[in-house]
Amino acid sequence: MNKEKKSLAKIVLIFVVAFFAGHFAARAVDVAGTSAIQSSEGNWGLSFREEGKLPVANASMEELAKYDAYYAKDTEDKVLYLTFDCGYENGNTPAILDALKKHNAKATFFIVGNYLSTSPELVKRMVAEGHIVGNHSYHHPDMSAMDKEAFSKELGELETLYEQTMGEPMKKYYRPPQGKYSENNLKIAKELGYKTFFWSLAYVDWDPDNQPSHEEAFDKLLKRVHPGAIVLLHNTSKTNREILDELLTKWEEMGYTFRSLEELTGA
Repeated sequence: MNKEKKSLAKIVLIFVVAFFAGHFAARAVDVAGTSAIQSSEGNWGLSFREEGKLPVANASMEELAKYDAYYAKDTEDKVLYLTFDCGYENGNTPAILDALKKHNAKATFFIVGNYLSTSPELVKRMVAEGHIVGNHSYHHPDMSAMDKEAFSKELGELETLYEQTMGEPMKKYYRPPQGKYSENNLKIAKELGYKTFFWSLAYVDWDPDNQPSHEEAFDKLLKRVHPGAIVLLHNTSKTNREILDELLTKWEEMGYTFRSLEELTGA
């Protein structure tokens, strides 16, 4: 039994290290400068140029649409699409689910293999409460340079585990690990039947040892919110756990409503 516990602990540690390594390598999640986007490939990046307006991204909606990929909705309607990336469980997800339930807000949780292996009951709760569970890959690697075989294996392993655990197929919604992508892997994802989701609103929330204050979180998430935003938050964030109810309330007071990604894609 002790050997089994030690083995499980090692597996969790590997996932956690890979998860953080990826995020620190892909810090473009929170680019707020005014410099022009230089490339349409690599790390997903955003430039927030006007408060309350859609940020400029690495790739346009039109470019992404060719590959069934999205980062926001082009609309003046005050709708938000809530998404959470789940690399591992550290006790914050139940409160996040409670806040979503209180506001009748349906979110999408992009999970990895470690999360499903260690927290199947939470994944079952997500589904039972009407949320979507999407594919964030099995091991959370940089998939941007993978060939089709390796790319398919990363997504397929999680699909298989999900179906074994949940008794139903996984929805083919994909978020690139570490925010890294290429035109080729967008193409492969589409060929595999996946829709790919980036984001248009996020902040630096993923490091549990360096959590933003409530004030810092509200400053970023309230000033940068905009109609049609796909919001990326991390379930590992203590700050997100503590502020989510109030954050959703503040967005509602600003006139926003919450919609499922299914309403964005029509599928």
